[in-house]
Amino acid sequence: MGEGEHKAWQAIALTLFPDMFPGSLGQSLAGQALSEARWALETVDIRSFASDKHRTVDDSPCGGGAGMVMRPDVVDLAIRSVQKKSADVPLVYMTPRGRPLTQSRVRELAEGPGVAVLCGRYEGVDQRVLEAHGVEEISIGDYVLSGGEVAALVLMDACVRLLPGVMGSSASGEDESFEAGLLEYPLYTRPVEWQGRTVPDVLMSGHHGNIRAWRREQAEAVTKERRLDLWKEYVKGNVKMDKT
Repeated sequence: MGEGEHKAWQAIALTLFPDMFPGSLGQSLAGQALSEARWALETVDIRSFASDKHRTVDDSPCGGGAGMVMRPDVVDLAIRSVQKKSADVPLVYMTPRGRPLTQSRVRELAEGPGVAVLCGRYEGVDQRVLEAHGVEEISIGDYVLSGGEVAALVLMDACVRLLPGVMGSSASGEDESFEAGLLEYPLYTRPVEWQGRTVPDVLMSGHHGNIRAWRREQAEAVTKERRLDLWKEYVKGNVKMDKT
């Protein structure tokens, strides 16, 4: 890379199923941005680091129990191969036991050099290798998937859409859910009347101040109704602002 040349944001997937990438990220705006080198995608096949003739990557859990666990020695070699080339890229592991993914964490990752995502399979990854590399554990929800690849695509998608030039207009993301600590207000388009339902009059008024006020009221109402946890944080934040 020449002097002054910008390095594209890196997404690295450590996985047993590299063919699952780019998946949906190869389509629409993310796919276009990938072809324009606004971001780069690399897959690392964990199985290629297995040393035996059967390319074994898992073993039975110590202490008994169902399923299999991904071996720390094999995963370690895969991680080291990534760190050797991209030492500045943070490493995360997608797991239901991780901290919930938030828009603020997505924004932090999008503003950095990229993200390397370890995708677990079977019952998960040996804890020792996670601790040895200080891997950040992230969850996309309180449910269990067949593997970490789908969760990795979710994380990457959330980051890629925030990269400069991907969405086209920086204003297009300002009113989305979580950006102001609230869920997004209801959206409408033409036709104005559809199956006996009409677009709220205020949205057709052309009065931008009233429209902004209506949207804020709607966002506050839906957040209070559906996400009391977010609503409490929003109220707390506004109280702090009023006191300053």
